[in-house]
Amino acid sequence: MGPGRGGADYLTSPEVGPLFGTVLARALDRWWEGMGRPDPYVVVEAGAGPGTLAVGVLAARPECSTALRYVLVERSARWRERQAARLPLEPAGMVLGPMVVADSDLGPQPVSGIGPLFTALSELPVGPFEGVTVANELLDNLPFRLLERGAGGAWSEVRVTAELEELLVEAPPAVAAEAARLAPAAGPGARVPLQHEGAAWLRAALSGLLRGRVVVVDYADTTPSMATRPWTEWVRTYRSHGRGGDPLDDLGRQDVTCEVAVDQLAAVASPGADQSQAEFLRAHGVDDLAEAARRHWQQRASIGDLDALQARSTAGEAAALTDPAGLGAFRVLEWTVSP
Repeated sequence: MGPGRGGADYLTSPEVGPLFGTVLARALDRWWEGMGRPDPYVVVEAGAGPGTLAVGVLAARPECSTALRYVLVERSARWRERQAARLPLEPAGMVLGPMVVADSDLGPQPVSGIGPLFTALSELPVGPFEGVTVANELLDNLPFRLLERGAGGAWSEVRVTAELEELLVEAPPAVAAEAARLAPAAGPGARVPLQHEGAAWLRAALSGLLRGRVVVVDYADTTPSMATRPWTEWVRTYRSHGRGGDPLDDLGRQDVTCEVAVDQLAAVASPGADQSQAEFLRAHGVDDLAEAARRHWQQRASIGDLDALQARSTAGEAAALTDPAGLGAFRVLEWTVSP
């Protein structure tokens, strides 16, 4: 979890406003219906930060609420403390453990209809469970290896010395073979990331599901495409809500991220859907919500009360979240899991 989470260095979609959480709540309802309304319905948010997205989902009052068991996964103890101040967190065993009541005639019976329940963990739950695992702008923050192709075609790994200078070392044979396979046409000086941590995360997320889906939202590309681009375009730094400097500058004071290589995730399992964030949000009703907000603003603009201002804000959020030159260009990847 980098310093940018929670808004220190840049704004994520949930931090633009509550609209992203409202649309996600609609998606959660649609997926719940498609699964036959399971109870419990476990929603895991990986990289949950201070709980902003969970707050937005809760405020939207989704139809799946009575079955909802929402698990915020966050390694930072400081952010988990923030979550506890914003959400009614329960012990993990109460949210994820078997809930039964004793019945003298029928024996132990499962408890249903008691959601929403929230809990926080530092790691993904083991499962298996029925539901959805969501990672919004998480995988770009995971560690990766950086490889560079030499003039003779050999691959070197980019390391950093104690003096914070780059040092090229011969890549181990397996690592070099992987880079060559992922970007066979890469020219001299081309660089690519190897995102083993991202692939491992996806394997863990998929293995935790008995039935449901994994949804990853992030800025992304493919390894061959990144090999043709300057590496400082896809290794991005952020500081004070804007782009930062060289990745080796101001260590610990700027967030260092890397575009997600979709093809490397697809090597784990092919996603069933790959669309832009704008397309995803529109598929789940963001345009309808924005249009209703615009009409409400027009009706109450002369009054200028908080209700009117909130409607105007919602319309602005929709534009920001679907901006093709900004957040709207993020990719939304979905994997479905069935027994």
